[in-house]
Amino acid sequence: MASPVSRSAFRSLRNPVRRALVALALPLIAGSAFAQAWPAKPITLIVPFPPGGPTDVASRIVAQKMSVALKQNIVIDNRSGASGTVGAAAAARAPSDGYTFVMLATPTLLASHLYGPTSYDIFKNFTPVGSVYDLPIVLVVNPKSLPDVTNLQGLIAKAKAEGGKLNYTTAGAGSFGHLTTEQLKTIGKFDMQHVPYRGSAPAVTDLIGGQVPAMFSDLVGVLPHIRAEKLRAIAVGSGQRVSLLPDVKTVAEQGFPGFDATSWGGLLAPAGTPKDVIDRMSAELKTALADKQVQEKLESVGSFAAYRTPEQTGTRMRQDFERWGKVIRDNKITNQ
Repeated sequence: MASPVSRSAFRSLRNPVRRALVALALPLIAGSAFAQAWPAKPITLIVPFPPGGPTDVASRIVAQKMSVALKQNIVIDNRSGASGTVGAAAAARAPSDGYTFVMLATPTLLASHLYGPTSYDIFKNFTPVGSVYDLPIVLVVNPKSLPDVTNLQGLIAKAKAEGGKLNYTTAGAGSFGHLTTEQLKTIGKFDMQHVPYRGSAPAVTDLIGGQVPAMFSDLVGVLPHIRAEKLRAIAVGSGQRVSLLPDVKTVAEQGFPGFDATSWGGLLAPAGTPKDVIDRMSAELKTALADKQVQEKLESVGSFAAYRTPEQTGTRMRQDFERWGKVIRDNKITNQ
């Protein structure tokens, strides 16, 4: 025989208003329970670039710190290929259960401009968690090939004197160094010939060897060679000077006010990931990036902690997508 309490509860649920309130409350209760239980197992962080590159290194530094706070391992899953689109596609297909994330880098953000339509929409299929790092880009020259070029205006004068025949190299067609140089050429009204390589390492090797005289590179790839005086830094693309190269002026300081070109990385989750999980992950990311040791580790490899909220990250994604998309279209740049 049912107790008076259970009969009372049963009768209360027959009230349409009470039933509606219970229906509304159940998802909230379930979501709260999920958030309290999460994470209950290791988290996968897809890094859509090879091990050892700037995105991979930054991801490992930050993931290690966040793992401690979350009390779960964050497992790095390198899935490289096609400017990060292979890894991004895998992340887009992953369940939106809070156990898969992907590290977005600028090349992946711009991939659809260079490769055409991808199997996913970078804005519709992902939810921003937060920005992770800024990766300054620096213009370097071989001091033996260009002994008299010590600043940006000197390089521009040399390029004009050679009638646009002076070469420069980058990590590849459509790379951020390529886009930055092409935008600078347009603004500065000078020309240089692009010699693309397949990756930063071979480009830097030939730059040091003198096969090409100049390069716009991410700081990670050239910092050791600048310190060894095998390369000379003549400008940084970011809006402010870089602490690792305090004496090197920005492009903006050398005659191009407002110029700001910075590659960056941000953490994304598959669309539909519970908001409580996004909020928790973003909060832990912010805490990790505020840690002095994490900042020092990132700076030691040429990148800088740069947290932004999910909303700020989403805004930055759209702004860079439009800005660099225009550069790509105006200069008819492809990945070929």
